[in-house]
Amino acid sequence: MGTKETAGARRSAGAKAEHGVSRRGLLIGAAVTAVGTAALAREKLEHAWWRLPGVEKPRKPGELDYARAQWTAASPANWRRADRPADYVIDRVVIHVTQGSFRGAVRVFQDPGHGAAAHYVVRKDGHVTQMIRELDVAFHAGNKSYNERSVGIEHEGFVDRPQDFTAAMYEASARLSAAVCGRYRIPVDRTHIIGHVEVPGTDHTDPGPHWDWDRYIELVRAAGAR
Repeated sequence: MGTKETAGARRSAGAKAEHGVSRRGLLIGAAVTAVGTAALAREKLEHAWWRLPGVEKPRKPGELDYARAQWTAASPANWRRADRPADYVIDRVVIHVTQGSFRGAVRVFQDPGHGAAAHYVVRKDGHVTQMIRELDVAFHAGNKSYNERSVGIEHEGFVDRPQDFTAAMYEASARLSAAVCGRYRIPVDRTHIIGHVEVPGTDHTDPGPHWDWDRYIELVRAAGAR
């Protein structure tokens, strides 16, 4: 008996839905779609407002974000123009290893067919080259969201050769990371300074098992304190 009454009630509710509720549902659905479209349009506007005439920040060829670096421009095909942190918050530093020489990394980042480049490259002797402005989105992490929110730092060497990670490289890279973290108020910890291997969806393994994270984070903190 109870089962039949429940079934009858469900049929009655279903009949009402066919005649009245469905039309209201369509109206609600249309409203939700309109709101969603408006939100998407607003998000796109927030990420592109600076492209309007007279709004874009002035740019100077060869301008550095890090005074200790030397400028060598990456190909425009390997990064995307932006106005960070106004349009995308910067809250990560991503550590890479080139799997090759410093000169080779610079060369491929200048190649428009390569499709990737990092903001900085650090040589074994501690020399730092900046190739992309921090306000722009570099194609370095293999993840669109992480590209938009991070600064990428490449290091000369190979992941299976611990001797490539010299004291000069650690010191120079730590000073660079400290400057980036200070500029954007990024916490100096392993949640916010990560390896390429930790980027979701990536198939890379760098900086590899020989990168001394404890040493590096300590050096970044010390550089920041100075």
